[in-house]
Amino acid sequence: MIFRQRSRFGLFAAAGLLLGLGAARAAEPTDWKFDFGTGPTAPGYTPVPPATPYTDQLGHGFDFGFTVTAVDVGGAEPLRAHAVASERPFFFSVRVPEGNYRVTVTLGDMAEATATTVKAESRRLMLEKVVTAPGEFVTRTFVVNVRGFHLPPPPKNAPGGDQVLLDSWEKANGPAGLVLDWDDKLTLEFDPAAAGARVCLEAIEISPADDLPTVFLAGDSTVTDQPREPTTSWGQMLPRFFQPVVAVANHAESGETLKSFLTELRLAKILSQMKAGDYLFIQFAHNDEKKSWPQTYVEAHTTYEAYLKVYIAEARLRGATPVLVTPMQRREWGPDGKIRNTHGDYPEAMREVAAAEHVALIDLDRASRAFYEALGPTEATAAFGAHGRDPTHHSAYGAYELAKCVVQGIKDDHLPLAADIVDDFAGFDPAHPDAPATFDVPPSPFSSDQRPRGN
Repeated sequence: MIFRQRSRFGLFAAAGLLLGLGAARAAEPTDWKFDFGTGPTAPGYTPVPPATPYTDQLGHGFDFGFTVTAVDVGGAEPLRAHAVASERPFFFSVRVPEGNYRVTVTLGDMAEATATTVKAESRRLMLEKVVTAPGEFVTRTFVVNVRGFHLPPPPKNAPGGDQVLLDSWEKANGPAGLVLDWDDKLTLEFDPAAAGARVCLEAIEISPADDLPTVFLAGDSTVTDQPREPTTSWGQMLPRFFQPVVAVANHAESGETLKSFLTELRLAKILSQMKAGDYLFIQFAHNDEKKSWPQTYVEAHTTYEAYLKVYIAEARLRGATPVLVTPMQRREWGPDGKIRNTHGDYPEAMREVAAAEHVALIDLDRASRAFYEALGPTEATAAFGAHGRDPTHHSAYGAYELAKCVVQGIKDDHLPLAADIVDDFAGFDPAHPDAPATFDVPPSPFSSDQRPRGN
């Protein structure tokens, strides 16, 4: 994969929740460089022996009790002849301030082949199946967004708050009860990319990348970084499809609506970090359409459209580009063998807003119908969570295919972001999806059959 390295310069107040935004960002930290194994350490690098558990005091280390083994990889560089290896997944975390970070990993072994998939934070796919032959060493670079829940405090006596209102579901849903997307750490997950494969990690370099454009995601459980297998969302798969000149900041959360995303200060958090050249992708309706949720229900052609226009206006005010994403359909089949519309007038209402406001639209409603119908009623279960029992949330395969729909939508809309799509994306037609049997992104080690909150 060839990467182009470049950087770019990058109504409705809802009870004053958006006041006090735009404060100066924290000063950039220094770079972090880690050299793995037990041999001599390269100049300027921090040595990381295999028995280095993460602690807040140390600020880096192997996390969640997973272990690795020191190996002599026989590299060409005398000071890079050592590494750590494992045939099982493992995690490495670094304590960093919130922001965007460019991460470069060095992989390979002189004697054996390796195959590695890399995820970040809460199961965000970064690198898919990096394979090295014996004697081959490669470096790969990607960008990770790290966030904390604090906000610039509002002025004295002004309404608002100084932190995002995380709910109990969010706080408890990471591995071992941790919240990987809000924990002031950059966590990397290294997975063997095939049965019997081995990961061999020599070095990691991390540097601030806050000059890059950021794609902020606002949405519900079908977009969020789901913490546990098998449920997965398209927002988790999206980073894999961008070159390391773009950051993806997924602020979506289960159960969210246009209203609750405001009242919980999630939009405020996004706007506090947004700069000219960024993007705001907006996908809501699964929960907004629920009349049984009266505090957050919005009617399709009135309040739903009005709230969408607020999000659009706030993004544009900061020089960012808003993008509307219609909600994907649920897996409900009609008597004609086609997917039923379970979202009523909401997809069409979003299309109307996009046309009236001259906003780019990615039509996951139509794309998801074509995707499910191409698979058929039986095979389509492979695209959904809880091993096919959940008709709303998706498996890793389903999320991957929907992310491809989003990426194709970026190209079809001729967004400048299209120039930053990875070179190996050859286009995608949801009516001709990848076969489920060909999907081979390995699962993360933390799993649960518990159904996500909200639909």
